[in-house]
Formats: sequence, C-alpha cells, structure tokens
Amino acid sequence: MTRLAGLTLLLLAAACAPMRNAPAPAPSPAAEASRTPRAPVILISIDGMRPDDLDRGVTPHLRRLATQGVRAEAMVPSFPTKTFPNHYTLVTGLRPDHHGVVDNTMEDPRMPGVRFTLSNTAAVTDRRWWDQAEPVWVTAEKQNIRTATMFWPGSEAAIRGVRPTRFATFDGKVSANARTDTVLNWLDGGNAEGFGFVTLYFDDVDHAGHEQGPGSPMVMEALAKVDRAVGRLIDGLAARRLDANLVVVSDHGMAPVSASRVLRLDQMLPAGSYRVVSSGPFAGIEPVAGREAELAQALLQAREHVECWRKADIPARFAFGGNTRVPSYFCLAETGWTLAASEASAQRTKGGAHGYDHQSPDMRATFIASGPAFKKGVVLPAFDNVDVYPMLMQLLGLKPLPSDGKVEPLLPALR
Repeated sequence: MTRLAGLTLLLLAAACAPMRNAPAPAPSPAAEASRTPRAPVILISIDGMRPDDLDRGVTPHLRRLATQGVRAEAMVPSFPTKTFPNHYTLVTGLRPDHHGVVDNTMEDPRMPGVRFTLSNTAAVTDRRWWDQAEPVWVTAEKQNIRTATMFWPGSEAAIRGVRPTRFATFDGKVSANARTDTVLNWLDGGNAEGFGFVTLYFDDVDHAGHEQGPGSPMVMEALAKVDRAVGRLIDGLAARRLDANLVVVSDHGMAPVSASRVLRLDQMLPAGSYRVVSSGPFAGIEPVAGREAELAQALLQAREHVECWRKADIPARFAFGGNTRVPSYFCLAETGWTLAASEASAQRTKGGAHGYDHQSPDMRATFIASGPAFKKGVVLPAFDNVDVYPMLMQLLGLKPLPSDGKVEPLLPALR
C-alpha cells in the first residue's frame, strides 16, 4: 500500500440514487480567499469496532494505517455507550448530557408527543434535537471551510441553520464500497470543491455484532469488508494525489448478551405504574401520574445485576442525568445483562449489545490516525472520546468551542 494519501470529501450526487445532496452554492471570493493550504481531514467511523478488532488478522489496511501513524490502546466512550450520543460527542467534544442527544431513543418535555428514534426521519432531521451543540462541520462552514458528510448522525439537520456543503440522506442499503466511492467522487479533480472536513460512516460491524456478538464469524466478515472499503479510499486518494489527515474512530464496543441473562421490567415493577422510554443495557422509565411513590419503592430496591436511580441521583462519574431529556428514572444493567420490557423482547435477546458502563472493557472504542499532521508508530494510552473534537479543530486551524474535551492527551501523536 502506498503511504497514506490525503483525505477530503466529494459527495457523489448522481452515482448513488438513494442519496440526496444538499445544494452546493458557488463559493464567494471571500470564501475562496479564506481557505488555507492545510491538509483536509477525513473522519471515518466504524460503528461498533472494538480496539481488539484491529488484532484479529482481517484488517490489513487499518493495521497499516495504525503502523504508519497513530493508534490508541483504547478510546473511552461517553455514557451512555450508544451510537447517536457518541457520534455527536466526537464532533462536539461534549458529553451527551451536555449536547442533548442522550440516547438513540428519547423524549423532550418541551416537545410533547414527539419521540426521537433512529427510524423517525422527521425527528432525525429536526434541528431542535441537535441545536444544544455545534458540530465541527457547522463551525467550519461558518468560517468558509467547505464540508461533506457521508451518513454522520446529525448531518441531515440544519443545525443552527447550517448544513454541510454536501451530505447524504442515510440509507442502510448503500454498501461500504459505494459510500467510499461517493466520498471519492466528491474529491474528484484534486478536491476541486475545496473540502476541508469530510466524514464517512460504516455500520457493518455494528450490525454484525448485534446479530452474532463480538468476535463472531459475521463480525470478522464485516471487519474485512469495511477494511477493504478503507483500502479503496486510500488507493483512491493516492490516485487523485490528495494528501489528507485520516482519523478512524468508533463510537463504542460490543458485549456478548443472551436470553439467559435478562431482567424483565414487567416482573420488577407494578403494572400500570410506569412507561418505558427505552430498554436494553439500560432502561429509561417515566412514572404514571399518581403512581410515583409506588414505582419508586419497587424500582429503587437493591437487585442483582442492575442499579436504578432517580435521574438526580445518577452517580457523577457517568456525567449524566442533568439534561431534561434524561428520563425521571434510570436503570443500568451489569455488562452482558439486558433489561427487557416484556417476555417477547427478552426472548429476542441474542448476539451483542452496547449501552453499558462506559468504563467497561467491552465498551472501549477504536482510534487510529495517519497523515501529514501525525507522527509514525505512536501508541497512545487510553483517552476519552471528548478529546477528539479539540484535535479535529486544531487540524482544521479553527478555535474550538467550549467543550468537555482537551487536546493534550493527543499532542504526543501530532507533529
């Protein structure tokens, strides 16, 4: 493999029918003048990739990136260890409690009757769910750095009135190679559109992990597939003579689960006293009016394999519970155990899951980086994922907004 070529983004508008691009207005002379010769940054997420997945012998391109650049022993995700909360943390530097995307499924008392779920397109594109924070691409666009996002959570919404220059509407049927080709098409002509920040998202490993669990044959196949797509990106950048800083991350790890390790909420709690907002590795619960005391008495008693709290009493180490979107009661299962709302959901428990304590080894995430801004052969000790944001902003030459992260843990990796 040639040495890492640069990373920048160009969205393929016509080659992928399921995708829709935001209009790309011609840059103004002022915008042209504001551009810097910095190498573009390409942020790649491999959803659900554990740090030890890099050592399973099926990811030669990712291994080469790590060898020629930087890898971390692990990256500690934020709590809860879910997809949307941690993807937004990576691009804002804020804990979920601070940026407002507190779960993949959530409610907001200021938006009665509205429920945020991954399958609810109207909610996912509603800026009100995202406006508590400003992601990298919004700040960059405001400062005349053009951006492009391939399926990054939040990028379909006009956050604070701003969208990426190019973005794609999420479609899980689009293959890993097609996603890569979209980015390469955006970058055609030697990055003629002048993208400074690009994102690329792969969910194959996460899907396989949920289906069969970590380290399973399906996960191995998914890792190999995504690795080939990353190799395709590297080769495509080299062919375009583009030098970029490539940052590969994951949002969380994966823990094995089974139907033999399930706690049923309908057996723990009085019927009719509660409403389940979300369940799985953790459960968010709202009381039914007039039944609060009854629910609290049942919910807060000591049990094996689970801890439950009023939101105000969630331990400080989770940095969670202050946001209005966090349910009134919150239960967290021991890693590998599942909180099921009913018998039917209990019977469906299999494979793998995430959402557990962010300090659990099974929840650890991946970090790899390579490019002109990075040293070679560096292995960083574990660091928090909130620290990725200030590093990205430094690579882009932008002043970071106030956040929970700090760039210092990553400075040993930077030239």
